[in-house]
Amino acid sequence: MQNENFFSQNSALMDSELKVYARIIWRWLWLILLCTIAAGIVAYLVSIYSTPVYQASSTVLISIKRGASSDSVDIWASERIARTYSQLMTRDETIETVANTIAQSLEGFNLEAFKTEITDINVTPVRDTQLIKITVEGVSPSLAVRVADTLPAIFIEEMKQVQTEDYADNKASLENQLGVLTEQIDQTRNAIASYSDSTTAREEVELARLNDQLTTTENNYAQIFSRLADIELVEVQSTDNISLVERAVLPEAPIRPRTLINTLLAAIVGGMMALGSIFLMEYLDDRIKSPRELANITNAPLLGAVTRIPQAVADRTGSTNTNSLITVREPRNPISESYRGIRTNLQFANVDSNIRSLIVTSAIPNEGKTTTAANLAIVMAQSGMKVAVVDADLRKPSQHKIFGIPAKTGLMNALFNEGVSPLRFAAQGSITNLSVIPCGKRPPNPSEIIGSQRMRNLVQQLQKEVDIVIFDAPPLLAVTDAQILSTQVDGVLLVTRQGTDRGAVARAVESLEQVNARLLGMVMNNMRRTASDEYYYYEYYYTDNDDGNEISNEVIETLKTQPVAHYKGPEVAGANGGYYAPQNGQPTGTQTYES
Repeated sequence: MQNENFFSQNSALMDSELKVYARIIWRWLWLILLCTIAAGIVAYLVSIYSTPVYQASSTVLISIKRGASSDSVDIWASERIARTYSQLMTRDETIETVANTIAQSLEGFNLEAFKTEITDINVTPVRDTQLIKITVEGVSPSLAVRVADTLPAIFIEEMKQVQTEDYADNKASLENQLGVLTEQIDQTRNAIASYSDSTTAREEVELARLNDQLTTTENNYAQIFSRLADIELVEVQSTDNISLVERAVLPEAPIRPRTLINTLLAAIVGGMMALGSIFLMEYLDDRIKSPRELANITNAPLLGAVTRIPQAVADRTGSTNTNSLITVREPRNPISESYRGIRTNLQFANVDSNIRSLIVTSAIPNEGKTTTAANLAIVMAQSGMKVAVVDADLRKPSQHKIFGIPAKTGLMNALFNEGVSPLRFAAQGSITNLSVIPCGKRPPNPSEIIGSQRMRNLVQQLQKEVDIVIFDAPPLLAVTDAQILSTQVDGVLLVTRQGTDRGAVARAVESLEQVNARLLGMVMNNMRRTASDEYYYYEYYYTDNDDGNEISNEVIETLKTQPVAHYKGPEVAGANGGYYAPQNGQPTGTQTYES
């Protein structure tokens, strides 16, 4: 069972990570497509305007003669020599000789033209064979063929000269000795011929000596000639046989540029680089982009997420004002429903404790804490609770601007009039059960006032007069006011907007923990309403559908206190414990609407 839970958790985690990656790719899909298309276009333009390059190849066979037959040792030696020759064949001296040889048959051709038209010469031995493949690339197909055929021919001549030099000295010495002996033999034979008619004993003796000398000289000649023949035989047997076995063929099409392949590869590389850059940016980006990331910063619950509110609209009276109080202006808007969700989650997240006061704050300025405090107070008042919203931001108050009330009197007056109900300095607007206490005149020492005993007494007094007190406090990281006030209330609601630095939120939570403040929950504000967000807003039930069949607010308030009409027929249970009959008829009894 534990294994099944473990695998199910891992599977869910993997699915969640895949969804995160999918959302990232979907959000940056435009950049991936742009980089892919741009890379493909650049590669295509470069390819069509590049000079075409042709390739020609020839093959050379290397074999070693070792008597009448070859064994495995000879083949292994041939492979070693083939690798050696492949390196020697690309020497500058050999390439220059090839260029000069070709230049003799081409007018105006020289070494510089050779280097310009021939882009690459590659000589590689074929693996596990005695073959060497010569590959020549150039802008001229005919010149590439000539170089591929001329290079092995020049190299073969050079190797023959190198190999014959090892025996040249011995052969020259023996040939000189043979020349001397040949001259001695001729001289001896001439001398013997001069004694052909001799009759004296002395002449007979000289003739015998000359015959012996001739025999000795001829024997020496035969020995040296045999040695010379042996050296020539060894030279023939030890000389490597290099032969051109495959001549180059004139290429019909260039090997590059490959326009289609280059375009596809560049497009793929461009897309992969864009994807890698996107994941790198996402990894290095420390901003909070989703409610899930906000929930991972702290153990406090995520109470809700609110999308962006339009900056300015024209109200029904024609005056232009900020649309911060969207819960009043557009109560059926999905954003208004989000604030109701925060209200509900706040109640059920703290079901074991009675929250009578809380502060709404943020980590840094401009995160929507003031708007959240105002709209949250409104939806709580609309639910029947008696609510007081207090502008405790003594440095930069804003609640009076949102509600459109005077800011001359407010919290400061209540603090310096102990014994007087703080609600006396509150503005009572058109919203039932809601009292707004603005800041009043801004003091020179806000932190001292927030931490004073008068402030503690005021909080306790407000808790006795209303069901819940909501304080709009300054940002936690900007000043210490919210940190001080958090010790005087039942809890803290931390508001952050999409795009806030994670470190800022973490430091804000840490500052609350340092004073043992109770963090009730988090609210994600200013979210973008896109399909990639984790919180979707279903607007089907919130679209305007004014068909004249709606109950006005005045009728609803009347139904809460007045008895409904009497009907004849079956009674059907209605909302909030009331009753109504869907058909007209005569009254048979009295049923009072119970709110």
